[in-house]
Amino acid sequence: MSLESVRYSRGSLLVLNQLLLPHSSQYEPVTGVREGADAIRTMKVRGAPAIAIVGSLSLAVELTADPPQQTSDLLAFVRESMELLVGARPATAVNMKKAADELNSFLVQEAEKPGATVQGLTDSVVLWAETLLEKDVRDNRMIGDLGAQHILDSTNGRAGVVIMTHCNTGSLATAGYGTALGVVRSLQAMGRLSHVFCTETRPYNQGSRLTAYELVYEKTPATLITDSMAAVTMRDRQVSAVVVGADRVVANGDTANKVGTYQLAVLAKHHGIPFYVAAPSTSCDLGLPTGGSIVIEERPSRELTDINGVRVAAPGIGVWNPAFDVTPNGLITAIITERGVFKPEELKVGLSRGL
Repeated sequence: MSLESVRYSRGSLLVLNQLLLPHSSQYEPVTGVREGADAIRTMKVRGAPAIAIVGSLSLAVELTADPPQQTSDLLAFVRESMELLVGARPATAVNMKKAADELNSFLVQEAEKPGATVQGLTDSVVLWAETLLEKDVRDNRMIGDLGAQHILDSTNGRAGVVIMTHCNTGSLATAGYGTALGVVRSLQAMGRLSHVFCTETRPYNQGSRLTAYELVYEKTPATLITDSMAAVTMRDRQVSAVVVGADRVVANGDTANKVGTYQLAVLAKHHGIPFYVAAPSTSCDLGLPTGGSIVIEERPSRELTDINGVRVAAPGIGVWNPAFDVTPNGLITAIITERGVFKPEELKVGLSRGL
């Protein structure tokens, strides 16, 4: 059984506080939208798919406990709640914004139907959020299987493949199974995974804290490396492919992901290693033409200067701490989605056709 970032039943939502990992696995209740936004803002919950899911489920939980009595109140509450959730983190990732737009549009359409009642509309919103949770798990399993098969096909039947990955893209970043780590999980299930190298992913250490935790939990053969060891690992440890996740993929295939992804793509290109992006279609923003339009979140300087609250950097030094970078499409071999595996230039047409 894979790890769970969220535990949900109607009226109840628990989130795994990822700030405490790997030392403590503590699930904390989220009783409404403000607590959901706080969990996202403080990064108790992180990962683009998980953010959208926890945000939407926090709304469902609050509506279950205290439903509005008028349709107009429901429409206003949902709209204002989704605005709060979207604003909880700077919008490098697109999933929460897309969920908000889709839910608001869905609710307005439902409200215009003859015979619509406030109770029926409330139930529809709750079911919509629950469906989002279920769909993410299904999509991740499809991403994992499609990506694993594509990698095996491209390695000409090699008995075991070696994967390098970055940041955390597993069950902790999604509703379950994972995206890039889902590909790893599928390869392992097929008996075709030889080894995984995961980067520590400084400065927030999602790799060493979270991905390493998942890999140990799943009994996956894996090794942790520092970010600065990526090049020598590619050269000396027979890396078959690099597989990363994404916070936003735009129309031409440019991809925003955790900072350090871009340099891995450059290194993979130099060493002739395929570089894959694994992401659900909900992370694809076909309305943006290129990655130059993506807003990059900048994080507090203390994440770089301090470790566990202890200052390690020289006082007075300036700090630049972008949370993400953008990998140009020319460095990406393919983008793995639940609808298929596409070359960057094929993504927009492929997703538009719903393949």
